[in-house]
Amino acid sequence: MSAQKPPRWDLSNVYPSLSSPEYASDFEKFKNLIDEEEALLREKAADLDSKSETNKLANFASVLIEKYNQLLLVSGTLRAYLESFIATDSYNKEALKKLSEYDQVRVKRDRVDVLLLKWFGKIADRLPEMVKADPVLSAHKYFLEETVKQSKYLMSEAEEVLASELSLSGSNAWEKLQGTITSQLSVEFELDGKVQKLPAPALINLRSHPDAEIRRRGYEAENKMWESVKEPLAACINGIKGEVNTLNRHRGRKDALHSAIDFAHIDRETLEAMLSTMQESFPMFRRYFKAKAKLLGKEKLAWWDLFAPVGEMKSTFSFDEAKEFILKNFTNFSQELESFARYAFDHHWIDAEQREGKRGGAFCMEVPGVGESRILSNFDGSLDQVSTLAHELGHGFHNYCAIKAGKTEIQKFTPMTLAETASIMNETIVTSAALKETKNRQEELAILETQLNNDSQVIVDIFSRYLFEKEVFERREKTELDADELCEIMLDAQKATYGDGLDERYLQKWMWTWKPHYYSAALSFYNFPYAFGLLFGIGLYAIYQERGSAFVKDYMDLLASTGEASAADVASRFGIDIRNKTFWQNSIKVIEKRVERYCELVG
Repeated sequence: MSAQKPPRWDLSNVYPSLSSPEYASDFEKFKNLIDEEEALLREKAADLDSKSETNKLANFASVLIEKYNQLLLVSGTLRAYLESFIATDSYNKEALKKLSEYDQVRVKRDRVDVLLLKWFGKIADRLPEMVKADPVLSAHKYFLEETVKQSKYLMSEAEEVLASELSLSGSNAWEKLQGTITSQLSVEFELDGKVQKLPAPALINLRSHPDAEIRRRGYEAENKMWESVKEPLAACINGIKGEVNTLNRHRGRKDALHSAIDFAHIDRETLEAMLSTMQESFPMFRRYFKAKAKLLGKEKLAWWDLFAPVGEMKSTFSFDEAKEFILKNFTNFSQELESFARYAFDHHWIDAEQREGKRGGAFCMEVPGVGESRILSNFDGSLDQVSTLAHELGHGFHNYCAIKAGKTEIQKFTPMTLAETASIMNETIVTSAALKETKNRQEELAILETQLNNDSQVIVDIFSRYLFEKEVFERREKTELDADELCEIMLDAQKATYGDGLDERYLQKWMWTWKPHYYSAALSFYNFPYAFGLLFGIGLYAIYQERGSAFVKDYMDLLASTGEASAADVASRFGIDIRNKTFWQNSIKVIEKRVERYCELVG
């Protein structure tokens, strides 16, 4: 990679600073909106029940929805602004203090959520006629139906309020601790002939370094680093999973997976159809792993070789080169997608620089107050990181389509399964377009490697994460788990999925330490939605190949409305039945063709 520095994002158009009057004004507005909504629910809702006149019920519910949309807009903007500081600099004391202040108020919003659920649950049988009577309710029909459905899984109001308040000293505190520990870790590492202090994300990114010896040393240094913090991180995961289990039990949930399936807007039949298809594909992925090992002159792949680049394309990109590569390939799909991405690059929506205090991985967050998104990545110049940028821009494009369509904050809420649709599509667009332009065998290998590495992570590794989390939840019901047990569960999960495709002596038992998805009480099992997104995205791309540019408008309409129907109903618009294994198998067949071509090129 050239000496050019990857950019940092700019949120000065949201608020001038954390201490600005504009931020303070919105924070007061946040508190006032909560008070107003709660007053409505406590005072006026008491006079309305399932026997009240339809128009009175509908008018009151409409006011609640309008107020709630305002509340979500202000709270979402404040939260995104605070996260922009903390995700990039966990040493920022002012931002951490402001986040703590925000969280103290946020628990009051949780109380409003409980009151909303309870009231709509109380008048559930009147909802169909209310929806017909009021255009605002009609526009939010799906949200209201889901609200009624979820109202069945509530404790008493006092218990829900207490649980929310205690979360500040429980799961929320554990989540913050994990983020602080992992973002502030750094290691002395010899690279390019000199000893450098590498933050954890940069050390993890060495897994895709072209030099095998550096990859191996990076793996060993990473293991030592996680070993040094294993006990506090084990305490974090125990605290979070223990709290989730307790609340699920008191709320009448069947298990930890129950709420995850509901929040993903799918059913167990769909999940089982997808998971069983994924499991059946493992032998195919093992052929890919073995072919890659052969290419690298190894009998089996060690973990540090799993992400090794192969073939000969442009091996490193400056950030500007990555930008132009992405924009060129987006143009082939849609000029509107290219224009959106160019605007995001030119207006400093992206924070891509690796630095100490910044969290690892990548994400995209909506900033509703200004109708924009912001993207975090840890750009190291690799083709994999170019693909990651395209992926996160997909999330931003998803937000853009909803905003363009004039969707409300409630309507914009997208379940985790469908949230990956545009991001996977973007990755597929970029790699497929690049594949068509390959000039020789080595270039084709490099691009296929990028595709298959990502595919294997989202199918094979994601399944291992699913197995890990399922086992942790089940064991945590009986006892706390120490760090060694967590490592043992992770190794067992990797052996069950990677099988003989990897060298069992060199797996990655510390994967549980740094993946933030395990450390959110509100997002259990944030793993299978990635697989859903990949396979659903591949299915949609196949339809795009058949229909060409005529597909784009329908696709953008789909993205705009992912918060207004179940995953099954959204898929049915394109003739897709997600409860049937055939759909998932057809998507896997697309990946299988890539594996066959890869193996053919390896020889």
